[in-house]
Amino acid sequence: MYQYDDYDRALVLERVEQFRDQVERYQAGELSEEEFLPLRLQNGLYMQKHAYMLRVAIPYGTLSARQLRTLARIARDYDRGYGHFTTRQNLQFNWIELQQVPEILQHLAEVDMHAIQTSGNCVRNITTEAFAGVAADELMDPRPLAEILRQWSTINPEFLYLPRKFKIAICSAKQDRAAIMMHDIGLYLYADEAGHMRLRVMVGGGLGRTPILSQQIREDLPWEHLLSYVEAVLRVYNRHGRRDNKYKARIKILVKSLGIEAFAAEVEQEWQQIKDGPAQLTEAEYQRVARAFVAPAYQSVSDTELSFGSQLMASPDFARWVSRNTQGHKVPGYVSAVLSTKPGADTPPGDLTAEQMEAVADWSQLFGFGEIRIAHEQNLILPDVHKSDLFALWTRACEQGLGVANAGLLTDIIACPGGDFCALANARSLPITAAIQARFKDLDFLHDLGDFSLNISGCMNACGHHHIGNIGILGVDKNGMEWYQITLGGAQGKAAALGKVIGPSFSAEQIPDVIERIVDTFVDYREVEENFIDTFSRIGIEPFKERVYPKHAEALA
Repeated sequence: MYQYDDYDRALVLERVEQFRDQVERYQAGELSEEEFLPLRLQNGLYMQKHAYMLRVAIPYGTLSARQLRTLARIARDYDRGYGHFTTRQNLQFNWIELQQVPEILQHLAEVDMHAIQTSGNCVRNITTEAFAGVAADELMDPRPLAEILRQWSTINPEFLYLPRKFKIAICSAKQDRAAIMMHDIGLYLYADEAGHMRLRVMVGGGLGRTPILSQQIREDLPWEHLLSYVEAVLRVYNRHGRRDNKYKARIKILVKSLGIEAFAAEVEQEWQQIKDGPAQLTEAEYQRVARAFVAPAYQSVSDTELSFGSQLMASPDFARWVSRNTQGHKVPGYVSAVLSTKPGADTPPGDLTAEQMEAVADWSQLFGFGEIRIAHEQNLILPDVHKSDLFALWTRACEQGLGVANAGLLTDIIACPGGDFCALANARSLPITAAIQARFKDLDFLHDLGDFSLNISGCMNACGHHHIGNIGILGVDKNGMEWYQITLGGAQGKAAALGKVIGPSFSAEQIPDVIERIVDTFVDYREVEENFIDTFSRIGIEPFKERVYPKHAEALA
């Protein structure tokens, strides 16, 4: 993984001292709340319902064992013993005291971490898929370009005050596990016929109040022009994006209003003026960064794998976990292992205790090369586990509540913290998540259902990405009461789709029954080995409406 150089460390340490001074001035009454607001947001500090929340950046979702132990220490010493991993590969601490924030940022800086640009109207954390660099279906390693984007966008003065927040994702696998079509800029890295790196550029994606999937703006962009082309897109957005209405300020609204052809023409005109300038990448610069992503010293395939087969035969539970919670690896004999943060009704999705973080850090060194990944689905990944070590890892994971075999299943729920923490939320997400987890506890049944995504957001900001869940749940306010709207048919990946609202919303008490009726409808209509999204695409929304709203069925009769 990438190691900070002296420039990185100097920048982060200067920001820590700068914010320490700003906190002192604010607490002394020398800065007003209005003056302090943008300063704290630039350092990832939000005011939520009960306390400050600090959002820590985890660029492209990669952590070292040392960094994860530091996050565990912060959780234990400054929070309430846990942290929350988000859908954008960050970590949030929800119970932070303002006067302690500079001290926390100092601890982060000591292990090459920070909270810069995790909030505010700027380029946010650059993301990619959790299996980048090791996935068996990967075309090229996107991490060097993700790191180059991180360096370029961090405190880039031209783009620190955009009309609205801006999110960039890059991937290079046959399956899009980075959800690039829901980003402001989505980049797909591939090789042309001559083997040269090329980029497909998508723009104008985003969820929230107006969900829109991105559209292709450029094909076959040479990698050398990555920064200049992204800069051209950002300049056009910065120039024309609305600043009078935050609900219409995202680039997706600009692209929709202009049309993709007109927007592309504007970007092309801007790009032609800067494409051969200082932002053009060189091979030397690429290699400077790429050298940090060299493959570790993998073992060769050996007879130790024979024990792996015996373990699969001896333990059906272990075999089930391997079938759901491991991902194919580029190197024979290895897999990537998914540690589920969704073991059941008692654990909010994405939450890890300090003890669990320390355990995962230990496992990353015992069973890998000291590296941990954070997935879009809020799970943790050990990217390089030899098959002969999987049983020992699974045993330890089960002891820590991280060994549930539900990756990609109905209870692998993506959820925001919702109204329990967030001041913007209309409704709580976590009790709904717990109720669904409690209703669907039978792992055999879940495995029979197959791939199935369920996403929950507490408000229209869509931090739980409910629009792209096979089942999406959105918290809404009705006369001061919490209600929940259901969408069906959402999907992420190369066949991304936005869910369709099924009908009127439901009370919290009704949700488990509604989800059960949707699942039962799927079971009745599915064909052999068909996943939910395939069945939904084939039969449409009406059969589900008939089950969920019996009066609707009577009206159709």
